[in-house]
Amino acid sequence: QVQPVESGGGSVQAGGSLRLSCAVSGFTYARYCMGWFRQIPGQPREGVAGIGSDGTTYYAASVKGRFTISKDNAKATLYLEMNNLKPEDTAMYHCAEEPWAASCAANYRYTYYGPGTQVTVSS
Repeated sequence: QVQPVESGGGSVQAGGSLRLSCAVSGFTYARYCMGWFRQIPGQPREGVAGIGSDGTTYYAASVKGRFTISKDNAKATLYLEMNNLKPEDTAMYHCAEEPWAASCAANYRYTYYGPGTQVTVSS
C-alpha cells in the first residue's frame, strides 16, 4: 500500500531552517517520481520539489536555492531541507509519490500523498 507519512514540521522565525522527512514506499518500483507540495487553505496546491528515480531533482522557482530534496533508498525516506525560510513559505507541506511515473517535475500531480505537516514561519 502506498501511503506516505510526513514528519518534521514546526514553527520557526524568518531566516531559520527546518528539515521535513517522509516515509515512502515508492523506492521498490523501478521508476517513480516523489516530491513535496504545499497548500494554504483556499488556495491551489503548489508544487515545491520533486525527485525522479534517476536522481534528477526539480524545484519551484520560489524555493530554488533555499530548499533541497533528497532521498535515502536504504531508509525508504524522502527529505526536504528548507533554509532561509520566509513567511510566505508558511503552509501545510505534503509528501507525495507516484510509482511507475514516466516523468517527474516540481509540480507533478501525484496520486498518493500524505496528510501533511504544518510549517509556520514568523517574521
